Formats: sequence, C-alpha cells, structure tokens
Amino acid sequence: MKIPKSHPRYESLMMRELIAKGVEKGITSQHGLIAHGRGEAFDYLIGEKTSIVAKKSIDSAAALLLLAKQPVISVNGNAAALVPKELATLSSLLNAPLEVNIFHPSKKRELRIKAHLENYGAKNVLLPDKRYKIRFLESNRKYINPNGILKADVVFVPLEDGDRAEALIKNGKKIIAVDLNPLARTANNATVTIVDNITRAMPLLIKATNRHKKYARRKLESIVKNFNNKETLKEAIKQIRRL
Repeated sequence: MKIPKSHPRYESLMMRELIAKGVEKGITSQHGLIAHGRGEAFDYLIGEKTSIVAKKSIDSAAALLLLAKQPVISVNGNAAALVPKELATLSSLLNAPLEVNIFHPSKKRELRIKAHLENYGAKNVLLPDKRYKIRFLESNRKYINPNGILKADVVFVPLEDGDRAEALIKNGKKIIAVDLNPLARTANNATVTIVDNITRAMPLLIKATNRHKKYARRKLESIVKNFNNKETLKEAIKQIRRL
C-alpha cells in the first residue's frame, strides 16, 4: 500500500504497514497487530512526540547499558519489524547480543527474525535454548540463551510482556523497557521505562549511547543514581491528563 507523505496519519500508517508486512514475512504474529494497536492508542494520548520526561529516561537507559557488564537486547516480532536497523546498530555500539524471544512457539519464526535482523546488519543474534529458562514464568518466553539473557545483568526489553519483564527482575536482572502505556506492568516493574514510541525512542537511544560513551564511569553512575522510574511514570501520566 502506497501512503502519501501528505497524509495526516502518515507515520502511524507506515508503522501499521511494517507490522502487517512482518506478518506476511513470518516475522510478526497476527497477535502483534493487536498489541501494536493498543500501543498506538497511547501514542495518541501522549501527543505522538517524545516528551522531555522520555528523553531523561533515554539518557538513563544509555548510561545503564554502558555500565552493564553483560547487556543483552531482547527482540520480539514487533520490535524486529519496526526497528531492525536500529536494533543492529545499538547491538554493535554496546557489543551486546540481540536475543530473539517470542510468545507464540515457532522455531521457523525465530529463525526468520534472526535472518531479518542479520539482513539489517546484526552480527550477534541468539536464539532461545529450551535447556535454559528463567524462573517465575510459564509461557514460551521463559526460554533463554545461555550466552545471552541467562548471563545478562541488564536486559533491554522493548515492547515486552509484563509477566516476562517481572520475571526477569525476579531473576536479578535490571530491565530497560520501551512502553507507551505508563500504567502497564512492564512500565512499573522496569528499572528504566521509556514512555515513547519505539520508532522515535531507538534513534534517540543510539545518539545518547554514542554521546555517553565519552563520559567517565562516575558520571554515568550519577545519571543512573539520580533517575527515579516511579516519578518518571507519574510525570508521563500527568502529561496524558493535560492533553
């Protein structure tokens, strides 16, 4: 479908197209379309722009990722469809693997997501291994890679399920989330929550990571220490109420 750039909903419609094409390619599940629509509704509520609060979260996320001993980027179908190039770039910047993780069991889809990410430049893409799993989770998303999330101290989980984000924290991981819903379990359980659309947040996170790489460790630690996720979510909710 060709969408004219003059269309008032151009960006939103383009994201829908990416998700729909992801389904056709076997990257995204049909259920991912529903999840995207729910997030899109919250994007309307925040004015479809990156807030000052979200930018502060992005700064903190970049600092936390750079301080991590073993950062890992978790990737589901929607994230792979929407920002594959940005995920590959961030992976390279951090020397952090991308780890495919999906809710609906499908080895074929896992392999297609891996190939899709590699087509966009990803060098280190891991798949879940059924010999290893995180505690406190029963769904297919419990399976993890022994060289990825199993060892990770910080996990970036864009567009994550709330139960898995909660389980990862119970397993001793620090979590960075991208979630348009400041009331979601993922948002409220994460160490750092970026309340923004992933297509806007990822380029800004890459820029922040490049910028923060020049900082001394003490400065990065200060950025993380001065960040309060609960206060950030309160501000995001206030922003919605003001609109």
